[in-house]
Amino acid sequence: MYVGIDVGTSTVKAAAFDASGHELAVAARPVELSMHGGFVEQDMDEVYAAVVAVLEELTAEVDGPFELAGLTGQGDGVWLVDGEGRSVRAAASWMDGRAHELLDRWLADGTFETVFRRTGSAMFPGCPGPLLAWLAAHEPKALDAAATALYCKDMVFQRLTGAPATTDVSDASMPFLDPRTRSYDNGVVELLGLTRRRGLLAPVADPVATAETRGEGLPAGTRIANGPYDLPACALGAGVTEPGDGLLIVGTCLASLVATTELDLSGEPAGLYISLDRPGHWLRAMPAMVGTAALDWVLSTTGVRHEEVDGLLAATPPGANGVRVLPYFAPSGERAPFVEPRLRAELTGVSLESTPADLIRATCEGIGYAARHCLEAAGLTGSLAVCGGGTRSPAWMRLLADVLGRPLRVVEGEVGARGAVLAAAERYGVPLDAGVWTRPTEVVEPDAGRAAFYAKGFEDHLARLAAARHRSR
Repeated sequence: MYVGIDVGTSTVKAAAFDASGHELAVAARPVELSMHGGFVEQDMDEVYAAVVAVLEELTAEVDGPFELAGLTGQGDGVWLVDGEGRSVRAAASWMDGRAHELLDRWLADGTFETVFRRTGSAMFPGCPGPLLAWLAAHEPKALDAAATALYCKDMVFQRLTGAPATTDVSDASMPFLDPRTRSYDNGVVELLGLTRRRGLLAPVADPVATAETRGEGLPAGTRIANGPYDLPACALGAGVTEPGDGLLIVGTCLASLVATTELDLSGEPAGLYISLDRPGHWLRAMPAMVGTAALDWVLSTTGVRHEEVDGLLAATPPGANGVRVLPYFAPSGERAPFVEPRLRAELTGVSLESTPADLIRATCEGIGYAARHCLEAAGLTGSLAVCGGGTRSPAWMRLLADVLGRPLRVVEGEVGARGAVLAAAERYGVPLDAGVWTRPTEVVEPDAGRAAFYAKGFEDHLARLAAARHRSR
């Protein structure tokens, strides 16, 4: 039996799988996000306690023994810990926007572009570069007290195992890692004014670190591997490994990933190249801030329940009776396939005749257009898999297939946890059939007429987005 742990932004999950990849049981627990004035933070003790709790629930439900465990979780942000992996201050989330003024300055003076040309990472306010620089200026005592600036899964791994603090090449990919040498670029550290804080960057374990658990949540001595983080873990769990093939994760973050063996640091700086355990292989990633959080906000504002979404999508036609939504609701703006820290959502075409169904359909269409923009920028040429919470809505999947104009390989279940297990199995030399583990639940085909309609709608979306980007500056 195999266990996958996925420490998400709003929910911590653990899943048990048999040798054929069949999901035997899942345990989940929500965790809080504290949002105030552009700051988005999490309590590390709460997050770790949730990990232990879901593992205890899972192990009580299924009979062991456990062959191994794989760990994944949210990326980016800054998780400052002491030598034991205990928090020095609240974790700054990848959704955090406090460093937007610093990023504005780096965008204006060329620092942003220079970093991208060296590392393939387009910084955004919630990534470690701007956050560490902000903390160095405003909370230096927190950095003085910290032993390491980790990522979420690394904190969990250290506390589950007692192993020394490390990260892996996937988490280290933003923004300090040189994707060619697979090591930190000290020139970038210096460029961001962080030379004095260089020692806070966790050593890169390449390939991912392994250890045995100490007995919290999982039986003591359980073999566990640390990583990759959730985006590449989902790609593994969805079977996206061949160059040109892509994955769309419809979750809190709308992440578009395309497998590649080509490193192209030209063009508009955006997204990042995620280094993988296989040297010479990357994911061209466009992890947009827009995602299911945008739809959640609209549902909450209109008083509509999630279970009503499918019916409402059927109640209004493509184009949502003229209502249009640019779904950039995040307080830190957007980070892919472009970086605009001050971009905000816009609703147009709304009148007294507009219905909740119109608003919800327009939001789903807007998210679909954002996904198409990201996938095209990432270089999608092959098949497309889709996973995440959004797949629970069949109507939204049909809408996405139409907006994207291509078939969707829908992979349901705990895809990130599944990928974490496959990564751990590779690391430990345990033979698992990845083709069986990553078989799609269904394939959703687009409707030709609606796809043609949305192809024109996408051009309109790009035009409205260009105007909104100009206004945001």
